[in-house]
Amino acid sequence: MAKRKKGKRMSTKKKVLLLLLVVLAIGGFWFYKNNNGELSEKLNIKPNKIHIKKLKIVDPDSKTRNIAVMINNHKSARMNHAGLQDAYLTYEIIVEGGLTRMMAIFKDKDTAKIGSVRSSRHYFLDYAMENDAIYTHFGWSPLAQSDISKYGINNINGLTDSSAFWRDRNLNVASEHTAFTSIEKIKSVAKSKGYRMTSDSKLLLNYSVKEVSLSEKEGAMVANKVVIPYSTYITTSYTYDSDNKVYNRFVNGEVHKDAITGKQYTAKNIIIAKMNNSSIDSYGRQDIDNVGTGEGYYITDGSAVPIKWSKSSRESKTKYTYNDGTEIKVNDGNTYIQIQPLSQTTSITE
Repeated sequence: MAKRKKGKRMSTKKKVLLLLLVVLAIGGFWFYKNNNGELSEKLNIKPNKIHIKKLKIVDPDSKTRNIAVMINNHKSARMNHAGLQDAYLTYEIIVEGGLTRMMAIFKDKDTAKIGSVRSSRHYFLDYAMENDAIYTHFGWSPLAQSDISKYGINNINGLTDSSAFWRDRNLNVASEHTAFTSIEKIKSVAKSKGYRMTSDSKLLLNYSVKEVSLSEKEGAMVANKVVIPYSTYITTSYTYDSDNKVYNRFVNGEVHKDAITGKQYTAKNIIIAKMNNSSIDSYGRQDIDNVGTGEGYYITDGSAVPIKWSKSSRESKTKYTYNDGTEIKVNDGNTYIQIQPLSQTTSITE
């Protein structure tokens, strides 16, 4: 009898292997679909997202134009200061009588009360220009008036643009210390005057999202207390708050605080730029040598390092560099630029 041919049969081992491959393929496809979000809603699984840390103090991509406001720093005005913590950048510079004035710069803020506002001095215009800011003031010196016209600076002046300001009559001080403004009022008047409201100008400072540490840099020193004399009448100082990583601000040893919030003003970054100053008229009005080069300090997070500053013209941006020539990076937070008379000595201690 002839033998029947045996048909080819798949072994049990191969069947198991094939089944395993099919299961793995289906599982891989399911995993791929799930991780691309198609099944995530049904399975209540949220796909992973990459978190990109952004600056908090200012939006570098914003095209909103800066607004600069002259701040009265007379003792009678200082107790009623309002809105300064909203400024991402503030300058303090000597004026006549050994006093100082400040210029606070705001961007993308809706601060409802800023002041008190005081008159312009011509060298503040240089810092309004380097920030491409709409310049807000209440009055001016003769030279400031001339330079505003000369440089075509978009300005809002309390002497002629009264709708941008109001007097706080509840303050028990001389009338010259009672003028206040708001971002809303400034913008309204600026638009009515046809001023440009946007800017392509690069930010003055080079901000770092990653925390900047100065402790390992050349010439670094511990900076828990910083004392910046301007004259026998004004000394600005800071003490480091290590818990919050900011500097608490004082003027003549007294807490410098906001009259509305009651909170002490703070700074994340302090830049000191040393410059020569001199009187230019019988009133003692000042000039400063801010075009050229000089020295100073950058202070943040409890450390200070020596730096250099340079400014090629009144309109150009001031550049701040470490001693090796590289541009400084500042931490994410507000900055005070203290332009200190060269004749005065800065104290930085533990």
